[in-house]
Amino acid sequence: MSRAEPVPLSETVPGSAGRRPSPLWTFGLLRSELVTTVRRWRTLALLAVLAAVPVLVGIAVKIETRGGGDAGHGGQGPAFISQITNNGLFLVFTALAATLPFFLPMAVGVVAGDAIAGEAGSGTLRYLLVAPAGRTRLLLTKYTTVLAFCLLATLVVTVSALIVGALLFPLGDLTTISGTRISFGEGLGRALLIALVVAASLVGVAALGLFVSTLTGSGIAAMATTVGLVITVQILDQIPQLHALQPYFFSHYWLSFADLMRDPVYWDDLTKNLGLQALYAAVFGSAAWARFTAKDISA
Repeated sequence: MSRAEPVPLSETVPGSAGRRPSPLWTFGLLRSELVTTVRRWRTLALLAVLAAVPVLVGIAVKIETRGGGDAGHGGQGPAFISQITNNGLFLVFTALAATLPFFLPMAVGVVAGDAIAGEAGSGTLRYLLVAPAGRTRLLLTKYTTVLAFCLLATLVVTVSALIVGALLFPLGDLTTISGTRISFGEGLGRALLIALVVAASLVGVAALGLFVSTLTGSGIAAMATTVGLVITVQILDQIPQLHALQPYFFSHYWLSFADLMRDPVYWDDLTKNLGLQALYAAVFGSAAWARFTAKDISA
């Protein structure tokens, strides 16, 4: 949560109470939020955990296959895990498949849940609104910061997996799910595209967490609620009796990024996933705005 000292309006924009803030001031507010979020010990700890997952997976696969064993154990384990020993680039895909169901949304839920509730709980929210930001502008800044963290967290997993994969396993041309061969350069490009799709898959969780954050003045309660909702939705997504509702769960198409490893790429589930995330962002973003603009922050 932001711990910046409250800045009086007179010092921020001298003699201009009630004026609209300049774009330069808005950029400064966004930069401040980004720097503050990244510098928190909690954020750094989350990023460290995400970076450690590819390391652990890579070492486990290396040990398991040292004697010629099968890393996949007959198809069990995260997607692409049996391919890692042939090409270290597959560790990127495996690490993203392993972190997307829990670690990545948990990290995003923590940051999003704390965005507004953390400020309210510490008493700094009312001081932030003394500056010429306005509630809508501040809410958009918070959401943009959470989206930036989605991208940062995904890139941390991707870069860590790429480094570990290059150190422990060979690199080169790779075989797609469809059985065709593509160059290492094209495979690297697809890995980057997959990372962007995974980051976009977290947009719905970010909006949900921001909405929850506007409902309470406790950052811990907002974070716990958001993470709990993520876990609950994924449990419901595994119950066969709920198959009619499952296509509307934000996590239902998360693993569709694997279709980017087909040749040609299979776009149906990918577009459904991105459309669903946009829908969640619109619904819960609007709900967060409606709640925040009517929220009493005088206490």
